Amino acid sequence: MLAILGLSTVVLGGCASQAEPGHRPDGTRVTIRVPADAPTISAAVSLAQPGDLVLVAPGEYHETVKITTAQVTLRGEVREKVVIDGQLRQDNGVVVAASGVAVENLTVRNNTQNGVLVTGSAKAATGLPGRGGGYDTGDEPIRFLGSFLVSHVTATRNGLYGIYAFSAQHGAIEHSYASGGADSGIYVGQCKPCGIVVRDNVAELNAVGYEGTNAGGDLYVVGNRFSGNRVGLTTNSDHQEKLIPQEGAVIAGNLVAANQQPATPEQADGGWGIGIGIDGGSGNEVLRNRITGNVHAGLVLTATQDVPARGNRIVDGLFAANGADLGWTFPGVAKGSGNCVRGATARTVPDGLAAGAPCPADAAAVSPSGTLPRPAPPRGIPFTEVAVPPAQPQFPDARTAGPTTVPPVPVFPDVAAIGVPPVSLLADRAVVAVS
Repeated sequence: MLAILGLSTVVLGGCASQAEPGHRPDGTRVTIRVPADAPTISAAVSLAQPGDLVLVAPGEYHETVKITTAQVTLRGEVREKVVIDGQLRQDNGVVVAASGVAVENLTVRNNTQNGVLVTGSAKAATGLPGRGGGYDTGDEPIRFLGSFLVSHVTATRNGLYGIYAFSAQHGAIEHSYASGGADSGIYVGQCKPCGIVVRDNVAELNAVGYEGTNAGGDLYVVGNRFSGNRVGLTTNSDHQEKLIPQEGAVIAGNLVAANQQPATPEQADGGWGIGIGIDGGSGNEVLRNRITGNVHAGLVLTATQDVPARGNRIVDGLFAANGADLGWTFPGVAKGSGNCVRGATARTVPDGLAAGAPCPADAAAVSPSGTLPRPAPPRGIPFTEVAVPPAQPQFPDARTAGPTTVPPVPVFPDVAAIGVPPVSLLADRAVVAVS
């Protein structure tokens, strides 16, 4: 049994004391330090009780950390120096399988699947990959993880997703950086209603910067930099996951630029060069984004083979230097209806979308369709070879702040107050320059 007599403790509403787990006064929270109190992060997490802080000193840790105790905070002392490295042997860096957990101020890299996985699915938590890289949990009943926070995390060079929230609700992914995701940098899937906020993140040098599959309902993707990927952002319906179709996401105030980078993992080539793709999604609000320099198209709206795209609103975006600013294309059986555009766009396929599909739209109005030429994607690189992340902001007072209390529901943004971002949005955190 690990000696923990040196644990730092804070007693809520009382004076400080020291106590072993299982023999604590009510209301006690402790800080478990790695490696001072436990030799590995996993060992420290196994000692933690609700309300505890696991504080990790600089070092490289070769383990998968699975958190199954609610309301635990896992935090690194120095973001770029606390590194959970899977050495291409571990499936996941951190697996969050309990509600109210915060993961903060550390780096996860070189995992064959995910950097950070947050999930209520027992099958997903075991590291079982599904077809095509996602998670097909078969006949497992849907179980949502109740609340979570991923903040100030760097996830790089992971074989599926950098930060992955699957079958999870009421959480936030914020102030984080994701690169080298062989599927996507940040992913939110199988949650309706989601109650999730994705904000103030940089996702670059991934196959896809952000992906939301069968996800919507109080889902806000706001104020992020999705630039320098093969594809910037997608929101889509997919039968591989439950809760199809995707519907009801708000995508606002993001910079989505230059998403045709060759030095990225070789996936998503069917959509190479697209800024935002909506595939079989409905009821999405795409508001005041800056979408520029995407060689294929700024925004593509389409339908999956059997899931139409309905009632999407594309409002007041700033489009520039894209192959086409907007492309609406419905080549299969499923079509689009009730979709609309407001705000000036220079080039659309078919021509005149802004005039031909104005907001508000009649829900039954059939959406016009055209054909987009597809540029040939360049060769990519292995996810293990993407550029090293630049310096990223630290979690404030990481060494001295107490544990983080994760709210049962995150604070949702005031969407009306979100404007079109500048081209310099979060540029100091990025490798890929945007002009």
